[in-house]
Amino acid sequence: MASPRKKSPRAPSIALDEAIDRVNKVYGKERRHAVPTDVVAQDLGYKSANNGAALSMLASLRYYGLLERPKDGHLAVSKEFESYTYAPNESMRAKILHQWLRTPPIFAEMLDKYAEHLPSDATLRYDLIQQGFTPAGAESFIQVFRRSVSFAGTPAEVEDGSPNVEVRSEDSSQPIAQAVPVVDPAVNTQRQGDPPTMAELVTAPNSIPDAAGMDQIPVRLGRGRRAWLVVPQPFYNADKERLKAQIDLLLADDDEG
Repeated sequence: MASPRKKSPRAPSIALDEAIDRVNKVYGKERRHAVPTDVVAQDLGYKSANNGAALSMLASLRYYGLLERPKDGHLAVSKEFESYTYAPNESMRAKILHQWLRTPPIFAEMLDKYAEHLPSDATLRYDLIQQGFTPAGAESFIQVFRRSVSFAGTPAEVEDGSPNVEVRSEDSSQPIAQAVPVVDPAVNTQRQGDPPTMAELVTAPNSIPDAAGMDQIPVRLGRGRRAWLVVPQPFYNADKERLKAQIDLLLADDDEG
């Protein structure tokens, strides 16, 4: 009789930065309302939750604590995601990121064991296989884990208030330059009880602190309005993902208006 197939311990199948980007799509449509699991899967681009890819994605988002299950058959975006999205400073965001990084038990175990510095892939691979990972599962885990740690920062960096949120592309060692939008809001159309819009969370160009040395580029909008792009240096991949998330929220606010 063949022995049963060995399964790797539960762990996210995607890195934390990608998980945040995926949950932002759900938040843009559902906010924090509890909705059927199939609806969340559809928000993420799947036909339903009844397939392996969708189930794996939903499980990964729950492993990080980005999604929660308030009742059977329903999922909701966590309160921490909303706190992260509207956090007033990078220090608060860094603490939330590290909280998510430690939410998967296997991540917390690795971070505690290798608190000072992550070892080589060979050492991690051996450790993971000893814990029940298949060789292929260990390889996948190492990639996801290293990318997540690079995005959220090590424990020491979070405690020092200087998280390493830089994620470099595979084909370049240079930060990716992007523009940070600073919107000059014209009319407040927010409904009472709604979360603040992106326009209400940022300041006008003439009140940007420490803007010296940063390019401020005007962008003409319709009806005589303008937006400003403020480009800091350096600007990293992680900053790009946060920028994209904020723009998605702005567009979601516009759609609801």
